Amino acid sequence: MTEPQIKVSISLHQDTVYDLETAIDHASKSNYNSVTVPLAHRRFDREFVVEPLKTNHNRFTRSDLLLNSTQWLNRVICRLSCNVDCDSLDDNVRRQGESTIRQEISYAEHLVQSGYILLRLKNGNCANLARLTSVGLKGVLLVEVPMVNPKATQATWRSDSHDGEPDDTWNWWNNFRSYMDFDSHVKIALEFTADIPSKQEIYRWLGEPVDAVVLSANTFLTNANNYPVLSKAHQELLVLFHRTFGCHFIVKANPEDKRLVHYSDYIKYILRTNYKKDVMHGYDDLLEIPLQPLYDNLDSFTYEVFEKDPVKYILYQNAIEQALRDRVPAEELETRTSIIMVVGGGRGPLVRATLNAAAKSKRKVKIYVIEKNPNAIVTLSALINELWQNKNIELISTDMRDFEPPEKADILVSELLGSFGDNELSPECLDGAQRHLKPDGVSIPCKSTSYLNPCMTTKIYNQIKSLEKSIHAKDRIVTSRYMEGTYVAYLKNVYHIDNPQPVFEFVHPNLDPAIDNSRFKTLHFKAQLDCVMHGFSGYFDSVLYGDINISIHPFTHTKGLGSWFSMFFPLTEPVQVRAGDEIVVNFWRCVAAHKVWYEWNISAPRLSHVHNVQGRAQPIWK
Repeated sequence: MTEPQIKVSISLHQDTVYDLETAIDHASKSNYNSVTVPLAHRRFDREFVVEPLKTNHNRFTRSDLLLNSTQWLNRVICRLSCNVDCDSLDDNVRRQGESTIRQEISYAEHLVQSGYILLRLKNGNCANLARLTSVGLKGVLLVEVPMVNPKATQATWRSDSHDGEPDDTWNWWNNFRSYMDFDSHVKIALEFTADIPSKQEIYRWLGEPVDAVVLSANTFLTNANNYPVLSKAHQELLVLFHRTFGCHFIVKANPEDKRLVHYSDYIKYILRTNYKKDVMHGYDDLLEIPLQPLYDNLDSFTYEVFEKDPVKYILYQNAIEQALRDRVPAEELETRTSIIMVVGGGRGPLVRATLNAAAKSKRKVKIYVIEKNPNAIVTLSALINELWQNKNIELISTDMRDFEPPEKADILVSELLGSFGDNELSPECLDGAQRHLKPDGVSIPCKSTSYLNPCMTTKIYNQIKSLEKSIHAKDRIVTSRYMEGTYVAYLKNVYHIDNPQPVFEFVHPNLDPAIDNSRFKTLHFKAQLDCVMHGFSGYFDSVLYGDINISIHPFTHTKGLGSWFSMFFPLTEPVQVRAGDEIVVNFWRCVAAHKVWYEWNISAPRLSHVHNVQGRAQPIWK
């Protein structure tokens, strides 16, 4: 069996390097892709004096001519001095630290341009340090943070804390990136420590921009064959973070350590042996605008993507088959024909599922296929003429709400569900089409429920923020509303602050005397840990028929179902949340003559404005 080809980049971290080219060559022979080295060279001293210069203090490090620009970019991670204190109460110490950091960042970006610069964070008292590093940052600033504070226990309290919070290293990072206004150039180099935090604390890091994992040689154990290995818990962490982030690795070890090659080879071995192909790879945390198939005609590519779902149409087929068996007893197999209306036929997958269900159940059917997209009608016509010419199928080119059938249906089949259940206007469509049903007719699906939970996802938030910046850069007069729109995304780089709760429910056919599809719900959540809330993840589950369900709810997700990713409802500003805080969200589904839209706001832990008022950012057109 061929081993999976996984690209793993590993850098060798060295505290002291006298000859850079030799260090790179030595690391390469031990299967490392790059070296992480101090930017300042120990052979050079520096002092910051008033001009004109009378010393050689600018010679604090190596010449850039040692390597070409490609080598600097790909083979070197520049590490900033960690023995400075830019937030010291001592003015002289602070000023010396400021000058050092400014000088090093300037030279580091001169060397690596858009490459990596490493900064080790020592505590959460870092406002001035963040202020200095945020100026004109062009490359990636890797902020090294230990997963667990090695000097702290659960009973230890921060000496620099003003509010009595435990010394949680996540708060160091949160302070730093908050001071930098969630700058997308700033990412985490998370150091695995000997102690492993709780699962909740691990999951919280999954919502952050972790770009590298740092492993010290002393984290490795020695097995019976005298080879370095990681504990089972550390192996699981390694695999989890690589699957989530595709991160690279930095190994801290003495360059004279005889086991250097074993560290790098072992990391690659663990990742290869635990490799699992992700069928959604390529869609990770990729923002998409929700489809509006009622308003827009879908293209061939979109149809094709959904038709490849290996699970959905099997479940639909099972539901239709079960409904046919329930409605037509065995003694009426030859005398009774069930009328099935496929509303929203697309390119025919539901028609195919219906034909298969009829064949398996040995029930006779007549199928009306209603489709409004004239381009899909071409495909459906070809299928009927070439493949289904002997089937009892009638094709109708119209909106399902305008169709006037010659007879009533036993079963109404549709796939109008969106990522939030009702966001593709299945209630409005099916309410209009249900008059085609017999009094005892059934709808497949017959019920849908939407769910919501608060989440932290720095990557998604920064993507939306970049859209805002882009539109303002082009035209500063335009008021963009990207932060109030809704998005579909396969959320991978995310921390779920609390479990999902149900929001809206719709039943079909709707037998209410006066049908009203507007909704309002207030939900209460509770944070288990300090975190940042960027918005809310939305999901749905649906009953097709009987006990046949489809779901993208995290706890009941239908295995293999790939047609829907979760919805994301952003907040225009990140909300700092403390452990134990109650999160209260108000959510509206609003309905007007020609559009439907969602509005939302939070009333705890602080008040926010109502997002997407009157659908100003994103209406769903009827």
